[in-house]
Amino acid sequence: MKGLIGKKVGMTQLIAEDGTVTPVTLIEAGPCFVTQVRTVAKEGYEAVQLGFEEVNPKRLPAGERGHLAAHNLPPLRHLREFRGAAEALKAGDRLTAAVFAIGDHVDVIGISKGKGFQGTIKRHNFNRQPKSHGASDRTRSPGSSGQTTTPGRLYKGKRMAGHMGSERVTSQNIRVVLVDGERNLVGVRGSVPGAKGAVVVIQAHRG
Repeated sequence: MKGLIGKKVGMTQLIAEDGTVTPVTLIEAGPCFVTQVRTVAKEGYEAVQLGFEEVNPKRLPAGERGHLAAHNLPPLRHLREFRGAAEALKAGDRLTAAVFAIGDHVDVIGISKGKGFQGTIKRHNFNRQPKSHGASDRTRSPGSSGQTTTPGRLYKGKRMAGHMGSERVTSQNIRVVLVDGERNLVGVRGSVPGAKGAVVVIQAHRG
């Protein structure tokens, strides 16, 4: 199991000696604590549950506080599960950004930025309509939505206006270009989903 929970710090760039510029997203990855190890014998599958970001215990449900206190762990705001063998990990272990190395390929999972209610042009990249021939006020309208008597309805999945964003998104197979174990920073090439400060999950790519 190779993964961490973190927070998106923002974007920057790395400039190589030959002038090559690499866009980088910085993630505050860890420190994370192993809060539970699931086994085939007990739960029917193998997984590791990690916790991230200490918080006032009053902000956690009593059951969650008890779950963490059973392993002498501090109150942690975010819990996530990583499928796979525990690889000698046990409850109470502390993981830092050092679990990753430069050159690793990872998947970053997060919640995309919420855009609210949006029309079809922004949400689905529709083209606008002509501004002439009496259509001056229909420029950003989606136009006809369906057919006539047959089928007499809209098919499921029709692309229309609606809520955009705030969805679980995975950026796959992106390369780690920076690891700072002292400050718990991991830099990955390119963008990752979410706004600054959003919680993300980094795990090894299973290509």
